[in-house]
Amino acid sequence: MRFFADFHIHSKYSRATSKEMDLENLDKWARIKGIQLLGTGDFTHPGWLKELKSKLEPAEPGFFKLRKADQIKSDDDWYLPKKQKGESSVRYILTCEISCIYSKRNKTKKVHMMVLAPSFSIVDKINAHLGWIGNLKADGRPILGLDAKELLKIVLDVSSDCLVIPAHIWTPHFSVFGSESGFNSLEQCFDAYAKNIYAVETGLSSDPAMNWRIPELDNITLISNSDAHGPSRIGREANVFEGRISGYRQIAEALKMGKSAPFSLSNRLVETIEFFPEEGKYYLDGHGNCKVVLSPKESKRLKGKCPKCGKRMTLGVLNRVEELAERPEGFEPPKKIPFRRLAPLEEIIAEAFGIGKASKKVENEYHDLINRFGSEFEILLETDIEKIGQAGNSQVAEAIKRVREGRLNIEPGYDGEYGKIRIFDDKEREILSSQKSLF
Repeated sequence: MRFFADFHIHSKYSRATSKEMDLENLDKWARIKGIQLLGTGDFTHPGWLKELKSKLEPAEPGFFKLRKADQIKSDDDWYLPKKQKGESSVRYILTCEISCIYSKRNKTKKVHMMVLAPSFSIVDKINAHLGWIGNLKADGRPILGLDAKELLKIVLDVSSDCLVIPAHIWTPHFSVFGSESGFNSLEQCFDAYAKNIYAVETGLSSDPAMNWRIPELDNITLISNSDAHGPSRIGREANVFEGRISGYRQIAEALKMGKSAPFSLSNRLVETIEFFPEEGKYYLDGHGNCKVVLSPKESKRLKGKCPKCGKRMTLGVLNRVEELAERPEGFEPPKKIPFRRLAPLEEIIAEAFGIGKASKKVENEYHDLINRFGSEFEILLETDIEKIGQAGNSQVAEAIKRVREGRLNIEPGYDGEYGKIRIFDDKEREILSSQKSLF
């Protein structure tokens, strides 16, 4: 048995987050997407923690499920996976993200960190410590003037069962390797405590292949999560585990052991689901105000200055990977956890039709496909392309096929701007739309 997990999300109490990021909507969208294990996010926020405690009940050890009284009684006309109109099978794991902003060696550092905890009692103890340092009520992702190393020490002193994971490690402004405020190694950031970092989150603008070029990460588990700020964004990146959903301890072991996990382990991380990194909003270098986007080679020639206004550009993830890499592009370690690159189904449908993803036509097609085939991951990864074509629109089926094969063009993201997917040119789309069915 395989199941999908997304550990890094945010609640409605985080800034720039949808008001629909409540447990009822998360539960529904987890089933629509095909996520069986979902991080709660934001357990440091008092308001969200109160909701988590009141609406969740224990399931497997260290996991939780929505109480029956709070489960969705009616899901409009969504035909949810496995015909689950009643009790949900989605499990929750207690997680949060913390923004550490501090000075180290006379430089300002900004590092985002994820924390996974096995129980509410441990969460309460972590929050009690952190509450003395900063205001946990201000944001679901609190900003603390706390060295990332000290956060690691605090959490592990509360419980060695917790996991502390550097988030989106290449993002320019808020990550352990970020070009604007990061470090050149895990050891520089965490000193002797780097040995307690077992996993890192690669982020939307990088994939495992880019991280394989960094020898320091050889024995670190590479995980991928959505960092979702809206319900429909969960699962845009995810982790695939082998085994049954057993509990927190088994997942923690799988994350600690990574590619070294024996086949006898009850849960193993066997695959990650990735964005195309070019679609991430910090892939290339650039200056958003001037709409300038450049490759690392081009920005190096310009000494990192915008060719239009002369101001300093934001150096993206690819540039930073190139700077720290000790291995050539294309290097593959002898043992590795494989990955697949995908684009969100709504984006694929929108590109197939040549219209915006917020349009009613895209919404209806997405809805019809989910109702017919069960979940977004089922459609994107497993469902026979011919069946998709026979059941719906041939353009959409062909678009999904091309995404699976990596046959698409992407206008890369930069300086906070997401990249744009191009699967068909206008001529191809016109030909396809004139055909009743390719299948």
